[in-house]
Amino acid sequence: MAAEHGSERFGAPVTVALTGASGAQYGLRLIEALVAAEREVWVMISKAAHLVIATETDSDLPARPERLAEALTDRAGAAPGQIRCFGREDWMAPVASGSGASSAMVICPCSTGTLSAVACGASNNLIERAADVALKERRQLILVPRETPLSAIHLEHMLNLTRLGAVVMPAAPGFYHRPASVEDLVDFIVARILNQLGIEHRLMPRWGEME
Repeated sequence: MAAEHGSERFGAPVTVALTGASGAQYGLRLIEALVAAEREVWVMISKAAHLVIATETDSDLPARPERLAEALTDRAGAAPGQIRCFGREDWMAPVASGSGASSAMVICPCSTGTLSAVACGASNNLIERAADVALKERRQLILVPRETPLSAIHLEHMLNLTRLGAVVMPAAPGFYHRPASVEDLVDFIVARILNQLGIEHRLMPRWGEME
């Protein structure tokens, strides 16, 4: 019989942070895919990301963590308690400490400002602190920047983060699967993230499996 609380009912939790870069669809779709894979999802959305979400999608997600969790649960068809949301300065959240952090963290999309802060260990808010924890605990950290062109500053930060053990995965979808819609392009990136996390999915076939 399934246990009654938190991650005991689901697979190991994955932290998903959305920041102020364009590409909110990637992060929202990733949350849906993780829910479908029966993983617990811990979500943080920056103030700038809320603005981007309202601009790029038809969603107007609430800022308060409790209401945000309800809205995302409804949007993703999640089970009660499967999605947990934390505020910008919720320093008692499990992601703020190595003893409570999830097994993996994805910042999707990742703004270049967040990229810089994580590369420098700034930890000025919970998203940055959670990423810092992932690095110091040698846990999986995936950053999905969506910016072009890239300056030398951006590239240096990406190189530093890669050397620290993070995976930098720019939101640059391929076309070999012959996408027929924007959703197909979004799913390409989300599928690559899930591959990195070792999570099975049916968003698109792997290379060599396509007909």
